[in-house]
Amino acid sequence: MHNPGTATPDRFPAEERFAQGAQYIAGRLTRGTSGRTHAVVDPASGEEVLSYELAGTADVDRAVAAARAAFPGWAGATPGERSDALHRFAAVLADRAEDFARAESLQCGKPLKLTREFDVPGTIDNAAFFAGAARHLQGQSAGEYSGDHTSYVRREPIGVVGSIAPWNYPLQMAAWKILPAVAAGNTIVLKPAELTPLTSLLFAQAATDAGIPDGVINIVTGTGRVAGERLVGHPDVAMTSFTGSTAVGKRVAEVATATVKRLHLELGGKAPFVVFDDADLEAAAHGAVAGSLINTGQDCTAATRAYVQRPLYEAFVERTAALMETVRLGDPFAAGTDLGPLISHVQRDRVAGFVDRARAYARVVTGGEAPEGELAKGAYYRPTLIADAAQDSEVVQAEIFGPVLVVLPFDTDDEGLALANDTPYGLAASAWSRDVYRANRATREIKAGCVWINDHIPIISEMPHGGYKSSGYGKDMSAYSFEEYTQLKHVMFDNTAVAAKDWHRTVFGDR
Repeated sequence: MHNPGTATPDRFPAEERFAQGAQYIAGRLTRGTSGRTHAVVDPASGEEVLSYELAGTADVDRAVAAARAAFPGWAGATPGERSDALHRFAAVLADRAEDFARAESLQCGKPLKLTREFDVPGTIDNAAFFAGAARHLQGQSAGEYSGDHTSYVRREPIGVVGSIAPWNYPLQMAAWKILPAVAAGNTIVLKPAELTPLTSLLFAQAATDAGIPDGVINIVTGTGRVAGERLVGHPDVAMTSFTGSTAVGKRVAEVATATVKRLHLELGGKAPFVVFDDADLEAAAHGAVAGSLINTGQDCTAATRAYVQRPLYEAFVERTAALMETVRLGDPFAAGTDLGPLISHVQRDRVAGFVDRARAYARVVTGGEAPEGELAKGAYYRPTLIADAAQDSEVVQAEIFGPVLVVLPFDTDDEGLALANDTPYGLAASAWSRDVYRANRATREIKAGCVWINDHIPIISEMPHGGYKSSGYGKDMSAYSFEEYTQLKHVMFDNTAVAAKDWHRTVFGDR
């Protein structure tokens, strides 16, 4: 690694903290062996934070071997022992909260107030939840369901889990993948996005410092094409958990099929935001701005398609646009900043392309441009509201992954709900109404893994997160996630010591 001379130590001393490398295998930082380097870049300034050696296939193999070696001891620990270790882990995370907040802001461009108030507290809460949940893996009854036999069900860890996390929420995604897996007794190799490895590495180091054994949690930082494909296809990896785009998810599924791995996929989203004509207009407009601009719109559950019943349509467009224009773009570390940059200039240009093409068939009400001046150095893009697009248009159907909200009118409740379901995705949605019957109908008929009523975006550790349709399958968070990271075994006892003889006699006769 080298110091490019532009990193700001008061923000986060990345070069100092990761001088030994950006791979974390068997309890220590090490350098990658691919022969290639990659830069972590501050998307707010375009400046290089550090350069590190990418993982190659040999690094993945070492990490999987470390996880495999650690598995018998960790799986053999009692739920109470794993719980105690995770409680210590949660305490270490809490002690280092400011480090995590600053590192996440630096590598992602998130406002520091967002990482301090949302990303880091949510991660600590996840750790505390799974520390307790580790003691409640079983809960299965035993009984005589067949003659003189007693049956019960064991819930057992799967083995080595290979997980791949995206760049939009690197800390939280590390937590969502690592915590339920290790609480259930598995060991894990996580590949974070090469753009944003810092907090995943800090997370693994904190686990070691909390007393979680070496090899239980390993991090390999490399490209998807090299490290990702090797991890997914590795014969000693028993399960793959992937969060990312639907297109890449299909490739992950293809590679994993060769070794018949268990798969957990949390993929893209295009969340509808349905506003009925009896909704609180002011609340809905504020909810639309918060829900569409969270993390600069780089969120699979972000509000992206607002369907507004025609009596409220123009007023909603006007009020939402006015609120968007008050959002302050700026330095993520400045107290007054509401919205940071996109993850990179490449992503900003991709978002701008969607908006520029939409001008030919829709109305760009506000935004639709990158700011000038000092912010032009970063990957900033103004909050954008597009109205009057057709349902089959690109901005309505495709995942833009930026600070862009598209608003369309509808007339009847039937039409609004049908439009909400009219994309391949089904990760999240919201409906806005003061009528409990209308709201309840929306929760039944919208095909998504989460439906909020009169709100959009909050999540909690105790409840599951995961999608329908092309948004994938399987659940993160909550006790339901243990179903992803454990396998069931039916155990059956002969209580009489003669049942086997009786069964033999029934099948083969007296011999």
